Amino acid sequence: MTTRTVVITGLSGSGKSSAAKCFEDAGYYCVDNLPLELLERLLLEPAALVPDHDRIAVVADVRSPGFVERFPAVLDRAPESILIFFEASDDTLVRRFSETRRPHPLALDQTVAAGIQAERALLSPLRARADLVIDTGQWSVHDLRQHIFREYADMGTGNLVVSLTSFGFKFGIPTGADLLFDVRFLPNPYFVPELREKTGTDPEVREFLHSEAEFGEVQRKLEDFIRFLLPRYQRENRSYLTIAIGCTGGRHRSVAMADALAATLRTEKQSIQVNHRDITRGNEPQWPESLS
Repeated sequence: MTTRTVVITGLSGSGKSSAAKCFEDAGYYCVDNLPLELLERLLLEPAALVPDHDRIAVVADVRSPGFVERFPAVLDRAPESILIFFEASDDTLVRRFSETRRPHPLALDQTVAAGIQAERALLSPLRARADLVIDTGQWSVHDLRQHIFREYADMGTGNLVVSLTSFGFKFGIPTGADLLFDVRFLPNPYFVPELREKTGTDPEVREFLHSEAEFGEVQRKLEDFIRFLLPRYQRENRSYLTIAIGCTGGRHRSVAMADALAATLRTEKQSIQVNHRDITRGNEPQWPESLS
């Protein structure tokens, strides 16, 4: 098995850590700021050190002692590694250090601007041999993520995980839902005495709901809408999509709908997770006796 190794380097504050997170989301095993001895072993023997991963990304920069002097020789011994150099304008880097209030690694006893200029000069030979130079002052985080996924990830492998969450509105809307659908207009099994204590996972409740033409019609329309949206979310390199489906108590209609949608989408090789948040939280409150 051939291991792809990507080395992320460049100026301090240019976004190397953000790039590493993008590579990690794209399925890479990521490490940051290894000592040069370990870094050399990793680049020369990646499969031996990380046997279960065929894609590795490593951040290496001036924080490592001896980096400027010794790292070019390390690269010479690992010619198959991809080198990406990150940079930004002096003004951009000064602003970022000012916002984070972190010291520049080469400017502990002088100004940040002086440290940036010194680092730029020291790393200029490394920049010249990079396979790709990225100016993050010109790219947004989304631009960076899209480029990394487009060039270095294996796209079309179902990386997007869809989470279907059923819930009860009386317990509140789930935090972090990307899409939310209300199915309280569907016939409610709660008002069928023999179904009241059951849930949407029970065959009797499913049979009751699927016997209603409206349930199947809503299911089909939601399936079509989700199918329409999925490739567009994947195009944005999303890792997760959370779809919340709510009814009054989160025990019957929303549960059955979430399970029905999951069953269909799984047959299309879509990665699906299902969570019935409120299924065990009790039935809807009883009507007062005078109104029963």
